[in-house]
Amino acid sequence: MLPYILRRLGFGALTVLGVSIVVFVIMRILPGDPLVAIFGPDGFTRLSEEQRAHYMAELGLSDPLPVQYLRWVGDILRGELGHSFFRSESVAEMILRRGPLTAQIAFLSVLLSWVVGIPVAIVSALRPNSIGDNIVRFLSILFLAVPGFWLGMLIVLGLLFAFGYRAPLTGASLLEDPWTTLQMIIGPAIVLGLGQAAYIARMARSSLLEVIREDYVRTARAKGLGGRAVISLHALPNALLPVITLSGVLLGFVLAGSIPVERAFGTPGLGSAMFAAVSERDVFVMQNLVFLYAIVFVALNIMIDILIAWLDPRIRFR
Repeated sequence: MLPYILRRLGFGALTVLGVSIVVFVIMRILPGDPLVAIFGPDGFTRLSEEQRAHYMAELGLSDPLPVQYLRWVGDILRGELGHSFFRSESVAEMILRRGPLTAQIAFLSVLLSWVVGIPVAIVSALRPNSIGDNIVRFLSILFLAVPGFWLGMLIVLGLLFAFGYRAPLTGASLLEDPWTTLQMIIGPAIVLGLGQAAYIARMARSSLLEVIREDYVRTARAKGLGGRAVISLHALPNALLPVITLSGVLLGFVLAGSIPVERAFGTPGLGSAMFAAVSERDVFVMQNLVFLYAIVFVALNIMIDILIAWLDPRIRFR
């Protein structure tokens, strides 16, 4: 098991290194000038060449690209992520303040996807091609096709016009203020969770249909076990292995999907911060948040790989 873990960590480190180079290059080739974003078009035109050179040097954007990249990596290793152009807080403070909210939305959405998707998949797999199965497949395709931000705006407008309800804009910890925080995260979590539940239901249904045809399942039935016991004790544990893998991937995608959904609900998480940074072309915020999302995505996939290898020992030797 240890060699497998070390191998996965090594591949993960190389992936993070490659992602850092890609993120850095993309941030530098984006159209537009950071000084225009900071001072505005009119303010930029009033700057002299000396002033422009001074500000670019102060931001560290006038050095050669390899020097900028090495400085950025060094700052990350020291925990210095720079400051926003338009806000008084540093990027590290922004992540610490907003990150818990986005993390709670992500984990709650995954939990909801399992609570909704697994029972639906079991019912659908036990009666394939029935009316219920066709309804489940239709709803799965529907929630896969509906954009999360559009569904989020419908929910917000429905609550606003029907009940005059507005979500609070404070609170970032379930432990400190659980009710307020739950009101902030439940809407985005439901929207993201329904989309994930569609993936989970389809994957779990396909996996269950394959597993229940295996010899050991037929043997369990031949021994006199009831259908519920066969599913819960024999078929479902093996059918969930690909679902666990998919959940890790979806949890990473939730971080990206939270950007428009948080914006739709007005939730002050990292998704909203990313949206604002892109709109304002706040280079350092964009660069570090994108890289943070990439690190989280790689770390989640490594943890899922290790978990699957622990559940299925055959994977350790591949």
